[in-house]
Formats: sequence, structure tokens, C-alpha cells
Amino acid sequence: MWSNVKRVFAALLALVTGASVMTVGAPAAQAATSCSGTITYSAVQSSGLGELVIYYNSSNGGTNSACFYHRGAAYGKSAPTFVQIYRCALPRNKGAHCTPSGTRDTNSGDFSYYAGPVGVTGVANYCVEAAGYIGWAGERHWIYSRQQGC
Repeated sequence: MWSNVKRVFAALLALVTGASVMTVGAPAAQAATSCSGTITYSAVQSSGLGELVIYYNSSNGGTNSACFYHRGAAYGKSAPTFVQIYRCALPRNKGAHCTPSGTRDTNSGDFSYYAGPVGVTGVANYCVEAAGYIGWAGERHWIYSRQQGC
């Protein structure tokens, strides 16, 4: 009996140690992005299945992050979900689509509650654009923010 208890304890210890190493080893850029801050844009998709939200934080020369949340009938249901954000090349052109400047941050997969967070830094005095979708009943239900946070 004691050998079984020792094996279970050793397995739990290995699991906890492995989880700690994985948390410590997370990339810094990923750790700095979250679905929190001042909301600068929020829109619910016309079907009511998803919501795209852009957040702003003044750290790192301005950081914008985005998350695409499941809403309505999709809430809590696993479905293909996508969110992407990027900094715009021109500093001021709110409401228009933009030409991306630099890299895009993207998150996609089968999620039950939301995709993201994704983020870009160095956005002070620049616009950002985000897009997201949820796949539902064989259709992609998109939201495009156009330029925001200018």
C-alpha cells in the first residue's frame, strides 16, 4: 500500500514541477498581453455569437490587446475562433482599414469562451486594427474593428 502512495505522490510532484517550469518559461511578450485595460473598442457580431474587444494599456510605449469572446448560443461551446491585431502604418485615420506596420499577433483554435489575448506594443500615437471570427454552423461570423485608438 505504501508503495502505491509513494508512486502517486511522485507523479503529483512531477506534474507540479513540470507546470511550474512551463509557467516560468513563457515568453515575455505573451506574458505582458492580457484581456484587460481600458476598452477602446467593443462590438458584438450581428448574429450575437461573438464580441471583439480592444484594450489599451500605457505600458511599453502603449500596448493594445484584443480578445474575441463567445456570446449567446456559442458561449461555453467549443468552436473555431480567431483573433488578430496589428499596428497601422499611418498614425491617424480612425474608422478606415489600415496598412499594417510590423508584425501581426494572432491566436486561433477551437475555444469555448474566447480567443486571445493578442497584443502589439509601441502604439502610442498610432491606430490599431483588429479582426476576429467564430465558426458556427459552417459559417465564419467576422468582426473587423477598422482603425481604432488613434
